[in-house]
Parts: sequence; structure tokens; C-alpha cells
Amino acid sequence: MDNLRIEDIARQLFDGLPEAARTMRRDIESNFRAVLQSSLSRLDLTTRDEFEVQTKVLERARTRIEQLELRVAALEKRLEEREEATPPPTE
Repeated sequence: MDNLRIEDIARQLFDGLPEAARTMRRDIESNFRAVLQSSLSRLDLTTRDEFEVQTKVLERARTRIEQLELRVAALEKRLEEREEATPPPTE
């Protein structure tokens, strides 16, 4: 998670504190940042860029699968037509 988002979260947490606690602003903000950074770094998160890349890969894979499904359906139809047109073997 980028530092700007962490700063926003830390600021929101700070804003929720009572007025008396705000006098220790620097220490509290620093602690909030450290705790957030530590907690978030333990999560198995992906970056937005990695997510976008994987989304594009998935879109290409879906498109390819759709193309292959159409091709298989056409081949199955041709095979079925061929089997219907071929007379059964005589014994």
C-alpha cells in the first residue's frame, strides 16, 4: 500500500481521537503509521499495477477460451454431419 494512503488512514484515525489526546499528535501519528505499515506489510496484497496486468491476462485468456469453444463446437458439428452422411458399414 502506498505511503499516501497510509498517511490518509493515519490522519483519519487521529481525527477520531478525543481533543486531549491530540496534544500528543506527533507521537500518536508516528505510532499509527508504524502500526499500519507493519500490519499491512504482513498482508499478502498486490499492487494496483500487478492487478491490472493480471486483469488483462485474464481478459485475453477468456477471449481465447471463447474462440476455442467456438472452434470445438464447429468441429463437433462437422464431425456429426460427416457421421450422419456416412452410411453404416455393411456386414
